Amino acid sequence: MEKLNRRSFLQSAALSSGGFMLSFSYFSSFASTGDNAKVAPGTQHEINGFVKITSDNIIQIMSPNPEGGQGVKTSMPMIVAEELDVDWKQVQVIQADLDTKHFTRQYIGGSQAIHQGWMPLRQAGATARRMLMKAAAKQWQVPVEEISTSLGVLHHKKSGKSAKYGDLASLAAQINVPQNTPLKSVKDFSIIGKSKQNVDLKKIVTGQPLYGIDTQVKGMLHAMIVHPPAFGLELKSINDSEARKMRGIKDIFPIKVFNDGYEKSFFDTISFNQVVAIVGNSTWEVLQAKKVLQVEWQEIKSYTQNRNMLGRKTVENIPAGLENTSQHVAQMSAKKDSFATVRRKDGDVEAAFKQAAKIIEKTYYGPYLAHNCMEPMNFFADVKANSASLAGPIQKPELTEQSLSARISIPLDKINIKMTRLGGGFGKRSYAHWMIEAALISQKVQAPVKLQYTREDDMTSGVYRSTYSATYKAGLDAQNNLIAFHVKAGGIPESPLYPNRFPAGAVDHYLAEEWTIDSNITVGSFRAPRSNFMAAAEQSFLDEVAELAGKDPIDFRLELLKRAAEKPVGKNNEYEPERYAGVLKLVQEKSNWKNIKSTKKVGVSAYFCHDSYAANVIELDMKDGMPVIEKVHCAIDCGIVINPTGARNMVEGGVIDGIGSALFGKMTLEQGVPQHKNFDTYRMIRMNEAPKTMNIHFVKNEIDPSGMGEPAYPPVFAALANALYKATGKRHYAQPFIDNL
Repeated sequence: MEKLNRRSFLQSAALSSGGFMLSFSYFSSFASTGDNAKVAPGTQHEINGFVKITSDNIIQIMSPNPEGGQGVKTSMPMIVAEELDVDWKQVQVIQADLDTKHFTRQYIGGSQAIHQGWMPLRQAGATARRMLMKAAAKQWQVPVEEISTSLGVLHHKKSGKSAKYGDLASLAAQINVPQNTPLKSVKDFSIIGKSKQNVDLKKIVTGQPLYGIDTQVKGMLHAMIVHPPAFGLELKSINDSEARKMRGIKDIFPIKVFNDGYEKSFFDTISFNQVVAIVGNSTWEVLQAKKVLQVEWQEIKSYTQNRNMLGRKTVENIPAGLENTSQHVAQMSAKKDSFATVRRKDGDVEAAFKQAAKIIEKTYYGPYLAHNCMEPMNFFADVKANSASLAGPIQKPELTEQSLSARISIPLDKINIKMTRLGGGFGKRSYAHWMIEAALISQKVQAPVKLQYTREDDMTSGVYRSTYSATYKAGLDAQNNLIAFHVKAGGIPESPLYPNRFPAGAVDHYLAEEWTIDSNITVGSFRAPRSNFMAAAEQSFLDEVAELAGKDPIDFRLELLKRAAEKPVGKNNEYEPERYAGVLKLVQEKSNWKNIKSTKKVGVSAYFCHDSYAANVIELDMKDGMPVIEKVHCAIDCGIVINPTGARNMVEGGVIDGIGSALFGKMTLEQGVPQHKNFDTYRMIRMNEAPKTMNIHFVKNEIDPSGMGEPAYPPVFAALANALYKATGKRHYAQPFIDNL
């Protein structure tokens, strides 16, 4: 168990209301405010929050991380409340603004919020409870060991005395912060593991302002941008004579998001560094001016850009030219037989293939995918001479703020960012250059401005999921044992390869290689980055290998996992074979696999990512050439489940999203121009195409929580592909599957 010492907490003086505030910082060392100490040097990857107890016994828990639909605004406070030993009905959850003085790691991504915050959040709640107990012991002149708590009330059973937390909050503020406070046993949890309603649910269903797009400020102007119509183009000239005459238009001008020579950070990804801003009195008036604005574009020259990828210095090559999807497919196909970089090699793969009795080789392809958040990109900014106030949906505000400060030349301590609820993120809102655009526009017109992208702006401005390809090759001996395995994967412009994941560690002779191809198409994080493609390809291929071996697809995987558990190959295997096998066995049992596999059109898949394990069985029928998905069975091992309702919501969303992406998702380009600009041509899953039934099962254990927002998504693709094979006799090697139905 990780322990936090007294320097892990910030304790305030008594509040003016007579209450008590305990601030805590995760993975960091803080002294009490009275010591005027600073964060210990070298700390990293911190998550912060604080507990406030008012004199009227209201427990206010600040939620420092952005809420993007994954439920952290509910589940993180639940962890604190559990150890604090309060009634959940007493708790008020408040969304924090970006505050790098008291909080760090104020971002979401990688399904790490709960995983990394688990122990520190518990310790924070337990420490606050202990301080209240000490206050009661001091007030009643009894040993602290005789004090107990229950639902926000302190008790001394011998004397019959009791007091609400709020009654002793002021005195508790004067208590020294205790060290290494004991935590509850998992069996004693009363909040964690019990379903709680989303704390924003009423506001969501009643349409109360929560999202960035809801922002309204007196005197606010409205802005939109015009970006190049194709990747590989840049601004040449503007003719705004007609647009400026239109009613309500205040100004039209170009803006450069990053200055020339700027070393971009990890999340400074941007498709078009120079765009044209149109500012006016209303969104409608700006939109009309946008239609008549005349902009001339020219082709870019190839260039390089320096990046600081969280401390790792890199140089990216951006080629000139107007690229095409068909060109990309040909380029990737050529990589199948060309040089690649070896990332892992166990045994002698070449010799093993020569000895194999059976060999199978298949190549898989995945297209660019657009995020298609329901709420288009937007941000509010009010930049003054020496300060800036901003508000909007953003996944990595702490990191983007640093880039913003450098660009508008305003110190970090003079910038305030209010984090609104995200109307969808999925990685897209990690790259918040629109926040910098909004700030630059506000700075230029010297007025508060809300920048809003149209759906077409959003869909055609990049930061897509990369396009990928992977070739798999497997060799079986005469007894149908897997003796050789080779994966060669790459993409434009990044590789999806995870060389140390299953079936690495389960095969004596294993080779993993990767390659990349430079491009001027911008890509970035997409729900379960890279895993979303590798799971699809790997688990589809393993089904074919199992069929070639004459084995049940679940039994075949379990056979390999048993080998990885009992006699693993290599030392860098990322997954735990027993937990991996656990979700397969659970979904096998709950789906009644052994009976339905011979009577129904079913497919199975399982995958490990974000420290969690997920397995799916999909049952479907075909009607008029389209799949009708009758049931999806899901088994998830993400350790302790904080909020079962929230967790189920994430699994259901991941499954539906995965089915939609697998069947329909595709962004194509011709001469650099995205061919899908809105939902009329970019096909999304519809309500009647969602699974009719979803049965979700969580592995029950006492393992610390791991990722939940993303792990349910990757295995869906292959489970669907394998079920389609049973229904149609046709294997799917390219997404979207609808192109081959």
